[in-house]
This record gives sequence, C-alpha cells and structure tokens, in this order.
Amino acid sequence: MINFISDDCYWVGADDHSTDLFEALWPLPKGISYNSYLVRGQKTALIDSVPAGFLPVLLDKINRVFKDKPVIDYLVINHMEPDHTASIDMLRSIFPEIKLIGNDRTKDLLKAYYDITDGIIIVNDGDTLDLGDRLLQFHHTPMVHWPETMMTFDPASRVLFSGDAFGGFGTVDEGLYDSEREEASTEDELFRYFSNIIGRYSAMVQKAIDRVKELNPRVIAPTHGSIWRTNPARIIDLYERWNSHTTDPGIVVAYASMYGTTQKAVEAVTGALSEKLVPVTVHNLAHSHLSYVLRDIWKYRGCIFAGPTYNTALFPTLDALLRLVENKLIPSRALGTISSYGWAGGASAHLKEFAKRNKWDLVEPEINFAGRADEATLENCCFLAENMIAKCFTEELS
Repeated sequence: MINFISDDCYWVGADDHSTDLFEALWPLPKGISYNSYLVRGQKTALIDSVPAGFLPVLLDKINRVFKDKPVIDYLVINHMEPDHTASIDMLRSIFPEIKLIGNDRTKDLLKAYYDITDGIIIVNDGDTLDLGDRLLQFHHTPMVHWPETMMTFDPASRVLFSGDAFGGFGTVDEGLYDSEREEASTEDELFRYFSNIIGRYSAMVQKAIDRVKELNPRVIAPTHGSIWRTNPARIIDLYERWNSHTTDPGIVVAYASMYGTTQKAVEAVTGALSEKLVPVTVHNLAHSHLSYVLRDIWKYRGCIFAGPTYNTALFPTLDALLRLVENKLIPSRALGTISSYGWAGGASAHLKEFAKRNKWDLVEPEINFAGRADEATLENCCFLAENMIAKCFTEELS
C-alpha cells in the first residue's frame, strides 16, 4: 500500500515495534515510527530517512512509487540524529548521484557522525530547492531540539515536513493520519514525547511555532507519529499550551520508600487529598519510569516529592528524578516535601536546595522525621495536603 500525503508526495517510512527505549531512555510501549517522505517533481527529493536496519522497508516503499528504476536526486536532512540519518552511507551507495541538503550545522554533524564532506548543498533560512515543477522551501528552527534542525515546506501543497517537532511516540500502522487515531491516547503520547524531548528549549520552540503559524500549513508531517492532515491547527494549539507551561489543576506525588515508613506518610497526604476530590497522580519510583513522572510534572501545578535519606543524600531514584526535572528546565511549581532518615539526615536539605535553585514555591509544613511517622507527623501530612490544595486550586475553590 502506498500512502499519499498529497499529489506526488508519499509516506515511505517504517514502524518499529522492537525497540524498547527511544534514545535508550524513553519507554516505547506502543513502538515508534520513523517517517520519511518522497516528493516528486521533475526531480525527486527524499525528506528525512530511517535507521539503517529499516532501510529495506524504505527502499521497498520507494520502489512501489516508481514505475521504472527509482532515482533519488536529493536527501533533505531536517535533523541529524541517527534515527533519521544512519542509512545515509547506504543510500549514497544505492543512489550515487544523490545530493544532501542541509545547513551549515548539518554539514558539521555529517562530518562528525559519518565523515561525509562531499555532495552537500548548504541552504540558508528561506532558501528554496527547485524540483522542476515544484519548490521546496527551508525554514531553520535551531534547538528544536538540536542546533541544525530545520523544517521543509512545499508551498504548492502546503505540506510542512516539520522534523521532530509536532511528533510523538507510537507506530502508525493502526492509522497514519490524525483522523484515524484515538485522540486521547494519541495526545498522551504526543505530550510525553514533547515533555521528554522537545520542551526543554521553550524559547526556540515558540519561535518555531510562530514561524509555522505564518506558513499556515494544510498538512503537518513530522518524523515520528501521526501526520496532521485533518486538523493541523490542533497540534499547533497543543504545542503552544505545553510550551507556555500552562498547568492543569492537580498534584503529582512522586516517592521512594525502602521499608514503607516514607510510604506511610505519603499515604496520609494522598488520602487527605483524595478526600477533597483533588486530582492526584501518584508515582512509586520503584515502579514508574521517569518518562511518565516527568510528563505529569509538566502537566500539573503541584508536586510532592518524598523519599528517605540514603547515605546522607537523597534516595537514588528520587535524586535521578530531581536531576531530570532540573535538566528539563521546568519552571516554578508548588512543592511539598516529605523526607525520613534513620541514623543521619540529609534528604530534607537536598529537597530544599532543589526548590531554591529552581525557584519552586515550597509549601509548608516540611515533613522530615526519624524512623517511623508518628501521629504528629501524620497530622502534619494532612496539613500539607490542605496547604497544597490552597496553593494549587485557589482560583477553582474561590
């Protein structure tokens, strides 16, 4: 089956059901797609490629587009990560006349990754590539999410090939287009992709969003996930909301507990929150992957971080979460803290330092106890729940 995006524009990508972790980090319970596109004029451009192991899938789809022997004149490189470029050497062997299209930073990375220095055409922001009876237009979008990233626009069909921007986790074999997918599930994986990978660079992402709105594309075709053909405005609106750090009323509780004493305090807080019918998402860091915790922290206004002291520092899984949150540059949230210790403290100080560094708003009372949580501590946990509600739901409760 050949998937038409528009006249003489085809999806020739591949679905990956076997990779467990994207970037060796982010879980892929629904797999991932590598979207590559073929645009035909008098000359033919392949826009982005696939990992080396999926090259036979790509070539099979290309062969089905052509009646005769396929000829690829150009490979447009919107993004240099190897999930889009690792098959370049083989493509150049199969299509020896192919020219690589990219910007100055693309050229540097082609040298670094593949020792390629020839056959490269450098395009500046706004430049075009003439395919004979149609033009491709290039728009640089640096740091969305690498320095060389750009988007390619076909003004005739108004299809925007957006690179990693507007993409998501999940394969597309159950529906290539936005109208064919279940909306809530698709948006959840879009949001996880955004929060895990794209959102750190919010200032540059907003510049890219503004450029896309000016182009007013009829179709948005990213390198991962569904193609936005029915309602491309929807994904633009979602990106603007996510990128602005507009939060939903709700509280994320992320905790670690070695022997159940910290967990008992957490249960006191979550119980008090639940009694008020407050939206609460709880992650036990022994089971929840940080990818999903990060997504929920990006979404909600309040966080409660809880964990025991471990060798005078934070428990490792909680420490890993805080480092990831800090790396992603998530701005201020209301933060409640719960910590425990045995023979020496330390976790509490680290939690407070995290809040200060990142300008998060600490909510009293701080819960920090030795051994097990006694009745006074559990009562303070209920006070913390009340204060978190007041901090995160003021507008809704007034």
